[in-house]
Amino acid sequence: MTGQPEASVATAAAGPAETGRSAVVCSGLTYRFGTHTAVDHVDLRIEPGETFGLLGPNGAGKTTTIRMLTTLLKPMEGNVSVLGIDAAEQPMRVRRMIGYVPQMLSADATLTGRENVELFARLFDVPRSVRRQRVEDALAAMGLTEPAGRQVKTYSGGMIRRLELAQALVNSPRLLVLDEPTVGLDPIARTDVWEFIARLRESADMTVLMTTHYMDEADTYCDRIALMHAGSIRATGTPGLLKAMLGEHATLDDVFRHYTGGTLDDTEKGGIRDVRRARRTARRLG
Repeated sequence: MTGQPEASVATAAAGPAETGRSAVVCSGLTYRFGTHTAVDHVDLRIEPGETFGLLGPNGAGKTTTIRMLTTLLKPMEGNVSVLGIDAAEQPMRVRRMIGYVPQMLSADATLTGRENVELFARLFDVPRSVRRQRVEDALAAMGLTEPAGRQVKTYSGGMIRRLELAQALVNSPRLLVLDEPTVGLDPIARTDVWEFIARLRESADMTVLMTTHYMDEADTYCDRIALMHAGSIRATGTPGLLKAMLGEHATLDDVFRHYTGGTLDDTEKGGIRDVRRARRTARRLG
């Protein structure tokens, strides 16, 4: 935890500021699919070194927001900057500074663990002179040195998620983006993944942006969280502050229900597609 002071709850994050002083700044960020507004003028700020949770029911706009931040989608309105660089104007510079673990599986089961990480090293244009060492360092950081020569189809679900983290870390990112990194994992594997992430934060100058449907993960690991619903940010603050504002015995589940008006199973606005994708991922992870 970064030990930052608790932020006040608001219907939106703070307004414009010097982008160079924040890890991520979203201003008026908007995206539509046809007539459906998936992300509706989102303002958001994440400070360097934070672990920041973006929470909300299925269909809230979290993944679309992340896709704009990671340059996979170009904002229709507004802008997003990563470490002071505009993601729409200079996408390649932004991509070189981030690591991204998507919700859906990205590891190739027919390749070995090492081959998967080597592929990502080439995709991220890691210099040839340091590529081999970066690959080995990433595998070691995730505890995968021993099984690195085996095909990924022999890996457990927890090992696959750790491999995907190794892929995301091979370019030494300053921002690590995790879209439901522990979906489908058993409690022990979930704990293992977060322990590895915690160690990485201690040893590297890295900011983490995560989404999760596990409120215990958000409560334990996030310095601050934002509650998103129907494409907009409803509240932002530390888990402790958000709970305290609802009462002495409030939980983060209570906070979630209060600001989103629903539950984690809410399928409003087409969220059922996200549920089905998550279930398919869980089955593949075993």
